[in-house]
Amino acid sequence: MNSQSDRPGVDQAGAEADRSERLFSYGTLQLPTVQQSTFGRLLHGEADALVGYRRGMVRIDDPDVVATSGEAYHPIVEASGDAHDTVAGTVFAISAEELARADAYEVDDYHRVEAALASGRRAWVYVKRDV
Repeated sequence: MNSQSDRPGVDQAGAEADRSERLFSYGTLQLPTVQQSTFGRLLHGEADALVGYRRGMVRIDDPDVVATSGEAYHPIVEASGDAHDTVAGTVFAISAEELARADAYEVDDYHRVEAALASGRRAWVYVKRDV
């Protein structure tokens, strides 16, 4: 690994991080307490919107996830097929290891897909799992 301290992706502690993944969050992954618990740091992101999805709610039964988020009901999105439907949220630059941590945080109601954002970027997002 390159140890240049002026290289983008160096965190506040000075440890280098590969932040090559984009993760879009419209729910609890935006909460500072969830970020600290899941990633061990606060994430920095930019406002964006998910295109062609609509937002709903799902009851969370996993006690660890409820304890981390402080909420028994979490937002969830599903594809609507209508490009006029958008869901506001935040896109974060994270590492592959952090993406795996996000996978572990999310319950079985969700699965991760790559989707288009209003900005024209693409990002990973957790959507409703087809049953």
